[in-house]
Amino acid sequence: MDKINKVTVLGTGVLGSQIAFQTAYSGFEVSVYDIDEAAIAKARQRLDGLFETYEEEVAGADGDKLHAALARIALHTDLGAAVADADLVIEAIPEVLELKRQTYARLDRLAPEKTIFATNSSTLLPSAIKDATGRPDRFIALHFANQIWKFNTAEVMGTEDTDPKVFDALLAFAADIGMVPIALHKEKAGYVLNSLLVPLLNAAAELAAGGYADPHDVDKVWRIATGAPLGPFQIYDIIGLTTPYNILSHGSEHTQQLAAWLKEHYIDHGKLGVASGEGFYRYDKTPN
Repeated sequence: MDKINKVTVLGTGVLGSQIAFQTAYSGFEVSVYDIDEAAIAKARQRLDGLFETYEEEVAGADGDKLHAALARIALHTDLGAAVADADLVIEAIPEVLELKRQTYARLDRLAPEKTIFATNSSTLLPSAIKDATGRPDRFIALHFANQIWKFNTAEVMGTEDTDPKVFDALLAFAADIGMVPIALHKEKAGYVLNSLLVPLLNAAAELAAGGYADPHDVDKVWRIATGAPLGPFQIYDIIGLTTPYNILSHGSEHTQQLAAWLKEHYIDHGKLGVASGEGFYRYDKTPN
């Protein structure tokens, strides 16, 4: 299989922007797609913010390297143009199954036959999407943790139809962009990371939504008793509350109640997490 050179990232939210910037910083040509100019304008702000973050937090990230990274990123509102010569498409759009399936059906019509499709879905199994891609042998999951310049795991998970050469190519690509590749040997909703993290976050939400303890006190217990650097509600803020809301609202009756609590008390008040300046905590500036 030919080496991956040109990469397209679909979705310019918090994680999509990070994936695009890290890939470009690692020397790849990157095309980024989002639905309209307003979304692209926000993407430019996030990318500029990542320039500053890397300069402050990443060893060796000087101005020349960072300007070169930005120069390798092209932003598009035309999906066909974004994927015209892509070796790999990484999809990081909202966690809604039907939206992802519709997007892959469009991608299959527009992308070259050579193109590998990879979903960054946090909780959906790739087998629930694969038939919509038109190329199940070239479809795989590639899951990143938030703040990928620091928490640099990349979980690679195929389906029973994924070509082993595609699987190996994604492991190599993950290493090439500075990630630590983690191979999953069979499908697991939530991969390794979210299989551990989601139950923790849901349990925390149950404690707060049920009136048992305030979010800040839940975090204190977790940090003090386990030695963890962050509590679950601090993690919610880093992820951004919209993604957990989308996941919870498409789950069981119980998780839908947790989603309603998030929406009523936080999302409807513009408290979306770190990116908006306030979630369960307030932040002095608006990070990426």
